[in-house]
Amino acid sequence: MSKDLILEKLEGVKNRFEEVSKLISEPSVVADMKRYIRLNKEYKDLEPVIKAYREYKEALENVRSAKDILANEKDEELREMAKTELEEMNEKLPEMETRLKLLLVPEDPEDSKNSVMEIRAGTGGDEASIFAGDLFRMYSKFCESMGWTMEINSYSEGTVGGYKEIVYTVSGESVYGILKYESGVHRVQRVPQTETQGRVHTSAASVAVLPEAEELDIDIKTDDIRKDTYCSSGPGGQSVNTTYSAVRLTHIPTGIVVTCQDQKSQLKNLDKAMKELRTRLYHLEYEKYLSEIASKRKTMVSTGDRSAKIRTYNYPQGRITDHRINLTLYNLTSIMDGNIMEIIDKLQMAENAERLKASEI
Repeated sequence: MSKDLILEKLEGVKNRFEEVSKLISEPSVVADMKRYIRLNKEYKDLEPVIKAYREYKEALENVRSAKDILANEKDEELREMAKTELEEMNEKLPEMETRLKLLLVPEDPEDSKNSVMEIRAGTGGDEASIFAGDLFRMYSKFCESMGWTMEINSYSEGTVGGYKEIVYTVSGESVYGILKYESGVHRVQRVPQTETQGRVHTSAASVAVLPEAEELDIDIKTDDIRKDTYCSSGPGGQSVNTTYSAVRLTHIPTGIVVTCQDQKSQLKNLDKAMKELRTRLYHLEYEKYLSEIASKRKTMVSTGDRSAKIRTYNYPQGRITDHRINLTLYNLTSIMDGNIMEIIDKLQMAENAERLKASEI
């Protein structure tokens, strides 16, 4: 794309930014909560584009000034300074243009949302449950390093440790846009705790990352929900097994069932269960969008396809392999301690390259 075309597109974005800026202060817009929230989000999304646009225009102006000095100025000191400035700007401009192109490609509209995550033990019996627990620990440490908040909705413990399944919500900035790369089957190769002869076994756990739906995203009819209450199980103090604080919601039209037993208060469990139910219903529609995108991009991993094997954790060799981009690292211990951003960064880079290619910008 030429500089003129980039500037033309960015000028259109700037005009929209200015229009949205005026709209969000109008009384009629403020009175319409849905529209006000939507425009505020658009304003926030456009801000980084406008900032990058201003920096790019300033860089182009610096290039023009440096060229003007070299063409007309006789003072050698000024000419040398202009030459240095021009070299620096010529190095920076391609990187700035690539960033602007990416900013001009529409992002997944769900990237800024919180997430509901679920980890389920797959093939491998008790070892799969232990591995599911290891993955939960890995994500817990990663979320802590990102300053995100985790809340457990429900869980079922494994016989000898870990989890048969665990569902939890992650809240923070751009949670889904980062964690969506974790959806799929995670495979582990190691000697299980239950293995007496030292043989390496292969087990698996599936991870699903769903963008958390907000109340404005989906409307659920009260008549479509069946609510059941029961006693919580597991650690939790005196109220466990004595009060009906746990909540099970069944969405009758779809058959989707969600449970929440983490809180001692039935009302708090109901609120969390409703959030999860909204998310799962919203995800049914969102999957159609993901399938369409996934058919165009090889590295698009947020497809909701839990059968796709995405990563192997090989303990004997201390190796981790992400099969989507053929990435192999030999820092398994560090990865299992939550340091997964290096993998996510490389997945984002691969996806960004495909986004640019698909957009033809």
